[in-house]
Order: sequence, then structure tokens, then C-alpha cells
Amino acid sequence: MKHWRSILRSKLTLAQQYALASLAVLVAGMLAIGWWVSQQIQHGVIQNTAVTSALYVNSFVAPEIQDLASLDYLSKPTMDTLQRLLSDTPLGQRIPSFKLWGRDGRVIYSSRSTLIGQSFPVTPLLARAWQGEVTAEFSDFDDEEDAQERQFATPLLEIYSPVREHGSDRIIAVAEFYKDAAELEAHSFTAQIESWLMTAGVTLAMLILLFGIVYRGSRTIEQQQSELHLRIQELSRLLSQNKELHERVQRSSVRAVEINEHFLRRISAELHDGPAQAIGFALLRLDAIGKFLNDCQNFRDQGECQEPDAMAMQDLGKIRQALREALAEIRDVSSGLALPQLDKLTVLEVLQRVTRAHMHRTGTVVDLRADEIADQLPLSYKIGIYRFVQEALNNAFKHAGGLRQQVHALHDKTHLRIEISDAGPGFKVPDSTAEREGRLGLAGMRERIESLGGTFALDSLPNQGTRVQATLPVGPPLELGHA
Repeated sequence: MKHWRSILRSKLTLAQQYALASLAVLVAGMLAIGWWVSQQIQHGVIQNTAVTSALYVNSFVAPEIQDLASLDYLSKPTMDTLQRLLSDTPLGQRIPSFKLWGRDGRVIYSSRSTLIGQSFPVTPLLARAWQGEVTAEFSDFDDEEDAQERQFATPLLEIYSPVREHGSDRIIAVAEFYKDAAELEAHSFTAQIESWLMTAGVTLAMLILLFGIVYRGSRTIEQQQSELHLRIQELSRLLSQNKELHERVQRSSVRAVEINEHFLRRISAELHDGPAQAIGFALLRLDAIGKFLNDCQNFRDQGECQEPDAMAMQDLGKIRQALREALAEIRDVSSGLALPQLDKLTVLEVLQRVTRAHMHRTGTVVDLRADEIADQLPLSYKIGIYRFVQEALNNAFKHAGGLRQQVHALHDKTHLRIEISDAGPGFKVPDSTAEREGRLGLAGMRERIESLGGTFALDSLPNQGTRVQATLPVGPPLELGHA
């Protein structure tokens, strides 16, 4: 049973479930109300007919049997009078059978003379008639005294009517008579059918009305459930994205420490291999010149030292050159570390600034194309874009010799895409995460873009150049610029 309930709940809508439940309840109510109404109609029709018939019959019979007020039997003339009334008058034509009952269940008079003087059990209808109530029912001829009435082919209405003493309410007898009920039964049946049809129609109208109300409510609930389901899906998607972004931030935090450490090592290596070597060379030459000057001072005291020779002057020139080179390299390193003021620049101006700086530093050409890019973005985006393009162009110059360097920026409704490509020798893109993270420049670009919620893509093949792409989530463009 529970299994079928679960199946019905899963297969049927709320309105359909309500329709089934309300159908059962309303049908049960309709049957109960219809049966009660039909019984009331039948009882009312029978009772009204009985009262009318009883008044009619008593108007003929009651005056003739007033002897029963003092006697418990009827005289012969009275019986003859009753016999004449029940055979020669219109009353007899309407009443096929007639009896007068005494209080003890004895038949005082009957149209069937063989029953006169016999006693029978007091029926409920007869008992109620002795209490002053006119009673009636469609007879089923089950009583012992109804043997004669069973011979009639038409249905009969059995009526019990109390007969009172003239001038008082004292009941002196009960008249039992039968009335042809064929027409009455037909009218009663028609009234019952009409009551059943009316009850069924009202029930159906109630069912349709209630179903309409519940159907509208069910549609509203289903629509709200659908919207709630979509909201839950959207919330789940956002939670998943938030979780992914949180993991990215955590990874970026960890990688930032590693990248900064690698970056510092690279700067240290550049300083060690460049300016430090030049300064070291200058120091060595200064030590040699110092030793020469000390020796010359000693010789001068003895009168043997000459003026510094050409070799010392040549060493001083080398020292100056080494210091100039060291200063130039330190400035190059410093210029790579410091960013220009970007907060007031548009995205297009940021791209122009970084490409011009690269062309000035390397003496190469960069083709910049910017289509429909936003006028302003947060400073963190501008810094990320600047560093991303700077690192990508440095890699293009270092590994591809700056051959056909291109920067292309495109802004659609929701994302800003920046692509840097070259026509260099290319390389095989590493498959494993460890190999990819081993490349400091690529790892730094990836982490920088992903920390902003964007995506990083690398495409390269041997002898087919290299292309890197960053896609950042942004809003629609405010003002469009073209390079």
C-alpha cells in the first residue's frame, strides 16, 4: 500500500492527487446526501399522501363507527353500512382493502369478512397510529393478515389512520386501508431521480470549482518549485565556483611565495652575473692600481718612481666602463621591477604603455590590436594585464627573437580576452603539472590571471610559434577604444 502511495505521489501532480482524493470524498458525500434526500422525498410524499387519504377516508368512516366509543364491536347494521360504503361508492373504488383495529390487535372490521374477530401481532405502524400518528409505507405484504392484498398486481400504499371519538381526541379505533400506489411510486421515483441528478450536478460543479482552484494553486506551486530548483542549481553552481575560486586563491597564495622566491633568485642571479661581475672587476683593477701607487710611492721616496704609466691609465678606463655597464644593468633590472602609474590609465593606454616600453627596450616591433575594450577596470586588473603582457613579450623576445610579436585584446559582453603571439620556433607544451610549474614565467602568468578569477591558455608547437591567452571576467564595455 505504501509502495502504491509513493508511486502515486511521484507520478501525479498536486492537482491530480487532490482531484482523486476530493472525488472519493465528494462521491461518498454525494451518495450519503443523495440517499438521505431521496429518503426524505419518499417519506414526505408518502406522508402527505397518507394524511390526505386518511382525512378523506375518515370523513366517510368516522361518523359510522362512533359506537366503538362505548363498545368493542360493531353492530350488524353498522357493518352493512361500511360494506356498502366500500363497495358502492367512489371510496370503495379507491380503497381495495380496509380494516378496523382494536387496541389489542383484534380486527373489528375487514373488507375480508373472514378476518373479523381475529387477533394479530401489533405492528410498529399500528402502534404508532394508536398514539395518534398517521403512518404509511409501501407494503411488502409480509404481515400475516395481508394474505388477501398479496393477490394485487399493482403496488399498494399501506396507511394507518387513527379514528377519534366525535368531539374529543380519544382514539376509538385505527383504520387500515390500502391505496393504489402505482402513480405515487412513479412520482416518487421521478423525484428521487431528479434529486440524485441535482445532487450529482452540484457535486460535479463543486469538484470542478475546487479542482480549478487547486489546479491554479498547484500550477503556482509547481512554477515556484521549478524556480526554486533553478535557484538551487544556480546556487550550487555558484557554490562550486566559489569553492573553485577559493582553492585557486589558496593555490595562488602558496604559489605566490614560491614565485616570489624564484623571482628574487632570478634578480639575484641577474645582479650576480651582471652588475656584480662588473663591479668585482672594477674592484680588482682598483686593487692593482692601489698596489702600483703604493709601490710608486716607495720608489719615489728613493727617487726612482716615474709618473703613472699608460697601463694604469688604461685600467682606469676599464674601471669606468665596467661601472657604467653595471649601472646600466642595475637600471634595467630596476625598470623591470617598477610599474608606471596605472590607476588613471585606461586599459587601452595600459596596453600601449607596456608595448611601447618593450619596443623601446628591445628595439623590436609589436603589432597591437584592441577591439571594443572597456574604458576602465580595477587597478588589480590593470596591474595583472600589464605584467601578463610584459612577461609574454619578454618570452617572445627571449625565445623567438621578437619575430612577428602581436598583442590582440577583445572585450565581449562578459569577458576581456588578451592574446600574445609570436612566430618563433615554439616548443612542446608540457603535459604534467610539475613540468608546467617548472617554467617560472609561465607559472607566474597562470597564477596571476587565475588569482583574478580568469583563465590562462597556452598553445605552442615546434616550428609553429607560441600563443598565450588570458580571459578575465568583466562587465560590458563602457567606452570603446581602438589602437
